[in-house]
Amino acid sequence: MKNILQFAFLISLSFLIFSCGNAEDDVSFDINDRELGLGEEPDDCLGFGENELHLSIQDEFTTLPGKVSVLFRVSDLLGNPISGLSANQFSIYEQGRNDDCFNSISSSESFARISPNSQVFNNNTLLVLDLSNSVLQGSLDQLKAATISFINNVMPSPSSESFKMAIYWFDGEDELHLLNPLTSSATELTSSVDGITTDISNDPSTDLYGAVIKSTNIAEDLLAENAEVINAASVVLFTDGTDQASRYRESDALRAVEEADRNISFFTIGLGAEIDTEVLTEIGKTASVFASNSEELENTFNDISQRVEEQAGSYYLFEYCTPKRDGSGESNLVIQLTHNGLEGAVQTKFSANGFTGGCE
Repeated sequence: MKNILQFAFLISLSFLIFSCGNAEDDVSFDINDRELGLGEEPDDCLGFGENELHLSIQDEFTTLPGKVSVLFRVSDLLGNPISGLSANQFSIYEQGRNDDCFNSISSSESFARISPNSQVFNNNTLLVLDLSNSVLQGSLDQLKAATISFINNVMPSPSSESFKMAIYWFDGEDELHLLNPLTSSATELTSSVDGITTDISNDPSTDLYGAVIKSTNIAEDLLAENAEVINAASVVLFTDGTDQASRYRESDALRAVEEADRNISFFTIGLGAEIDTEVLTEIGKTASVFASNSEELENTFNDISQRVEEQAGSYYLFEYCTPKRDGSGESNLVIQLTHNGLEGAVQTKFSANGFTGGCE
């Protein structure tokens, strides 16, 4: 565990598109991909059944004189985020070096609490738009309307310096063009989108894989900028076609996504019949959605914005005061959640090095 807080949590997005006929085929959505993050399955000695809820640990740290803090996200097994949980829905179990199994720790006696505002969270979203010739000549007005609707729904009002968005665009050039830098101003973002014209691009081709690699690098840099603040990064990419420029290999783009920081989320929106749904699903490993025509774009972007609040609320900073003291060595910790008759649990460990009586 760390005594210096440095973790990135993504206000990752999740979304559904409601279209006629085959909606189930148009959506790929698994917010956690069944990963436990830094955690693991609870020890069998506790006798818990199969997890019905999914707890994925993003970071964990301790604070003198005796506080243990764990940041995790919660979803059901379908990947739907679960928000609005309270501390009394969680049970704490500890196992010290002299314990055969885990002992229950009273939540009230340990002052257990959910502390969503105890630290500063910076949430950065990179919206990456395909402005190749097919978009500019065929669906630019619909894309602009959908993008503006998304901005207005997602950006908080009043604005907050902890929630920012940047907009990039790509065509066939070997460059990810900046339309608007990171800002907390929805007005500034919408003005930039309003200013997009059909002559913005000088290359009618599509450098999709280059855009994926470059936006991933930007997201990685954002996470590394401020080690003292909790950062979030998400990449939301829209395209209406396949990679035509062939500047970069498909395998390199997919590798960039797969090897990216585990707290960067990737989302793709595909439009029309010329997209490669298999590739876009791999790039949008957090979620992907496909619309058959440009008239569906605004509803699709609105569906995204409706899920942002739920996704943000599914991250919890759970804190409690442990009875373990200096010299007790490394202890195992299990956090169990009960919600609407369902249960889930995750196991991790912490060191009580330097711990004394009392807790903040």
